[in-house]
Amino acid sequence: MPPQLDVITYGEAMAMFVAAAPGPLAQATQFTKRIAGADLNVAVGLARLGFRVGYVSRVGRDSFGDYVRETLAREQIDASCVTVDPQYPTGFQLKSRADDGSDPRVEYFRKGSAASRLSRADYVAEYVLGARHLHLTGVAPAISASSCELAFHLAREMRAAGKSISFDPNLRPTLWPSAAEMASTLNALAVLSDWVLPGLSEGQQLTGGEAPADIARFYLERGVRGVAIKLGAAGAYYQTADGAEGVVPGVHVERVVDTVGAGDGFAVGVISALLEGQSAAQAVARGNRIGALAIQVIGDSEGLPTRAALDHLERADNAVHQPESAIGV
Repeated sequence: MPPQLDVITYGEAMAMFVAAAPGPLAQATQFTKRIAGADLNVAVGLARLGFRVGYVSRVGRDSFGDYVRETLAREQIDASCVTVDPQYPTGFQLKSRADDGSDPRVEYFRKGSAASRLSRADYVAEYVLGARHLHLTGVAPAISASSCELAFHLAREMRAAGKSISFDPNLRPTLWPSAAEMASTLNALAVLSDWVLPGLSEGQQLTGGEAPADIARFYLERGVRGVAIKLGAAGAYYQTADGAEGVVPGVHVERVVDTVGAGDGFAVGVISALLEGQSAAQAVARGNRIGALAIQVIGDSEGLPTRAALDHLERADNAVHQPESAIGV
């Protein structure tokens, strides 16, 4: 029997080599190997909070693929639907180190990867539909036409089954033929979701709206139940179909170490809280909290907390939120 899961996600897991010292990548001579992948970061974060998470992907029959599968096992993420492809390799990336809080440079080596061969053939109904929730990002649909087809199939099947869906656009413009195709495809995927979680600039690119409220209305008018928009250090804005709206202030961070993974941490916080039946404001506050943790360490997922660590932080948090009805997913 397939495992009973709380959350399913899918995408491309990659080996990542982070430069040991700040400076241009061309001058880096030493690197530390880590794991990367927007959807995988969310899977790791939710698993650390005690959710039963399944991951659908393809990796090569190589050392990087072994590394991915070993990471999934260590993080207690179910890999029943991770296929080892004997023909195509596991992708990898190089990342510079930026100690000044700026965005590091990332170079990807993923063309022709095993994950780019993801397709509807990787869909296992009993496995996927046994989960409560599906999380999608805009990265996996961008890596190939067949992977994009899988994304829409997952969303439609989960929606038809009455399960909930979250979507983080996580834009990768260089992977798309044009900005227009990127926007039309990802907006079509977004409106199959219950919650959409863009950054402000992402929302502006996708909807043409400037203000957070305009971006939120674009999706709410098309049937989405809630939108949470990341505003960087200012926190996040949210609006829901039943009228809840507000801005939750960001969490102050003394020193930003690595900005990559902040949005994935935000998604972990929002999704976990909504699955627990918490309010939109509470979910966004947790998203801000975990996003702030993610940027204080090197690596995309190293700062994501365990349940015990998160509980400790939330108990110590002096922020007070007004009560509102819960909007579960």
